[in-house]
Amino acid sequence: MKLLSDDLKGKRESARAGQESAPPDSFLDEYWRSPADDESNHVIARLGSGDAGGMILLNRYPYANGHLLVAMGDGRARLLDYTPEQRAALWSIVDRAVGLVEATLNPQGVNIGVNQGQAAGAGVPTHLHVHVIPRWMGDVNFIDTVGKIRVIPSALDEMAARFREVWSAIELSNTNS
Repeated sequence: MKLLSDDLKGKRESARAGQESAPPDSFLDEYWRSPADDESNHVIARLGSGDAGGMILLNRYPYANGHLLVAMGDGRARLLDYTPEQRAALWSIVDRAVGLVEATLNPQGVNIGVNQGQAAGAGVPTHLHVHVIPRWMGDVNFIDTVGKIRVIPSALDEMAARFREVWSAIELSNTNS
């Protein structure tokens, strides 16, 4: 059985070989290729390199204050489109993102999730990514339910600056130990 993601993967591989055009790039692909724009794109950290490289970034449309995304630089539609080594790298970056959320925001809980495919709610179905969402008791209320409005108390630039400050301290601590 041939899957749509197999077709997209084939088109992307063909395009890399110069045979036909690849599916349109996602904003995640563009961010990965533009490290000079990390601050304006709210990219907090880049980890690894090559096929095992990925990034942690702030979600522009957060479900909660401090909602992060983790994405590999090499965008694929499905988790199983990645090699076992790439999946291990992805989950290692997720571990670091969860640690960053906990160190920065001290949430009471954290949701970690993947929406694979448009039917599952993926906003970027061609580039799998992991949501890391800090949670607090009572953080969803009647405004969300009745008004269909989310109230996010911190501006994205301010939140990104907080994450970067803590990330730098964590990295410095790791270097000194």
